[in-house]
Amino acid sequence: MIWRALLTIAFLLIGAQSLLAEASTESLSQTEANLLARLQRETDPVRKSKAETRLARVKLEQAIQAYGQGNVEQGAQLVSAYLARIKDSWQLLRNCGKNAARDSRGFKELDIELREDVRFLDDLKRRISYLDRAPLEQAGKELEQVRAQVLQALFPATRTPEATKPLGKTD
Repeated sequence: MIWRALLTIAFLLIGAQSLLAEASTESLSQTEANLLARLQRETDPVRKSKAETRLARVKLEQAIQAYGQGNVEQGAQLVSAYLARIKDSWQLLRNCGKNAARDSRGFKELDIELREDVRFLDDLKRRISYLDRAPLEQAGKELEQVRAQVLQALFPATRTPEATKPLGKTD
């Protein structure tokens, strides 16, 4: 009698886990479809950039799930799709003609998202095999470059460390 109850509880827990996994996949696809529709009808470049950034986050979450399930090839493809979306988002903001130092709307949000995404990629790199990390490391480097460009747009008065050396001085 007790064994039957324990067995029933175990099957219910396993079924609940698979049901939750399916629900999260469905919600990601619904979110992705909604964001794609919003992206198509949006005309404001800042709002369009935000939608592009959210869509990139969905791709990153899908990549994390793919790597978690052991599907390295699909994970690498999703990471490259994520990176393309991030670059598109940055390109939209760069081409909108706004001065980011004066009106940082959209630029700050992109910087925050990039910081969080770098952490997600670092966590993912720690969880997967060393041999499968190359696409993630490349994406991390490109993500840092985009973030440096965003920060340069937000704070144009800052100079690179090489530019702060006195002229004529060499190491």
